[in-house]
Parts: sequence; structure tokens; C-alpha cells
Amino acid sequence: MTIHVRRRVLPGFGLTMGLTISYLSLIVLIPLATLPIRTLTMSWPAFRDTITDPRVVASYRLSLGASFAAAAVNAVFGAVVAWVLARYPFPGRRVVDALIDLPFALPTAVAGIALTALYGPNGWIGSLLAQLGMKIAYTPAGVIVAMTFIGLPFVVRTLEPVLEDFDRESEEAAATLGAARLQTFLSVVLPAIAPALITGTALAFARAVGEYGSIIFIAGNIPLVSEIAPSDNEGGLSSLPTMG
Repeated sequence: MTIHVRRRVLPGFGLTMGLTISYLSLIVLIPLATLPIRTLTMSWPAFRDTITDPRVVASYRLSLGASFAAAAVNAVFGAVVAWVLARYPFPGRRVVDALIDLPFALPTAVAGIALTALYGPNGWIGSLLAQLGMKIAYTPAGVIVAMTFIGLPFVVRTLEPVLEDFDRESEEAAATLGAARLQTFLSVVLPAIAPALITGTALAFARAVGEYGSIIFIAGNIPLVSEIAPSDNEGGLSSLPTMG
């Protein structure tokens, strides 16, 4: 009697999958499970009062609205930056390419302090905008600026390799058939890069929704004005210091 041993394509798959699930459970799943568990300890009136508190609702509205606005800005300008980096050689290209990853390299608190120093009332940019009657720091606009800063690399790094690998012969064929540049981009290039663009935009949105360190400084944590949802903690929103 012949016994056939079935060989796996990936040796050690069971062991590696077990380690992966264990690591994921310890780092992600178990901490996330504490959220519904703690919610279940609250009475229904307490839960309802918490989620409908004006300060909480305002923080949710600001975080989600600003994240959407920042993701939309990054979708446009991130695509432009990725296009330039992938298609055009120019002096200082490596420096610009390295600066794109700056939000990844900087600690979030350092990024927040730097943005506040730039856009604050006495900052280089903030002082110029103040002369025009515009204020960025400690307003929802400052929150959008910080979210745009931290989200840009996701769009650029997701889209850039797709543009580099894109077959330019398709563009040349469209041009040969008489298509204008805009028509070629909309009909040929955009459908090919759309999945990467959507993915990068979604990553930028997700990062912005949960970001805290780089936003809290320039936001100022002003209740009902510039307070973000991630600023909530074990003591509640009311336990946090505010600016102004």
C-alpha cells in the first residue's frame, strides 16, 4: 500500500500562520476588543449621553470632515507630485523625493510643533497670513493642514511605482490617433492608475482620522472649535487642557 504525502507549496505555513495570528491578536485584536467590552459596562443612558454630547459630536464632525478634505487635497496634489517624480528628471529631484518621506521619519509630536511654529500667529507663514486676516493655527484649517502633511506620502508612494511601470506606448498610440493630452490622461492613464490612487487616498484618510500627535499642537484642542476625536482619553474630553 502506497501512502502519498501531500507536500505544501509553502513549507512551514501552519507555523508561520499561527505566529502571525498570535502576533496580530496581541498587538491589534485584543486592544480593539477592549473598546466594545468597556462600552458594555456602561448603561444605555450613559452611553447615549456620551455619544450625543455636543463636544463629542463636534470632535467627530471635525475629525471626519477634515480627514475627508485632507484626503481630497492629497488625492489631487499627491497625484501631481507622483507624476512629476515619475516622469520628469530635474535638479534636486532626489531631495524632493526624500522630503516626501519626512512625515514618516519625523516623530508626530515634532511634526506638530514644527507646523505650529510655521503657521502660528508669530510663525513664518502664519505672520504673513495674519496680515491678510487669515488664521491657520488653532482653527479647523490648521487641522486640515496637519492632516494633509501626514497623508501626502501615502498617495505619492502608492501612485509613483504604478506611474513608473505604466506602458507609455498606450499614450503614444492615443496621441497617434489624434487624442489630446487631457483626453489621453482621462481615457488612458487615469483608468490604469485609479486603483492605486484610490488606495493611497484611503490610506491617507485612515491615517488622518486616527492621527493625534502632529495635529493636537496646531489644533490647540479648543472645545467645539478645533478639538479632534483622538484627543479623547480615559478621563474623557473634559480632562484635557485647552488653548485659548
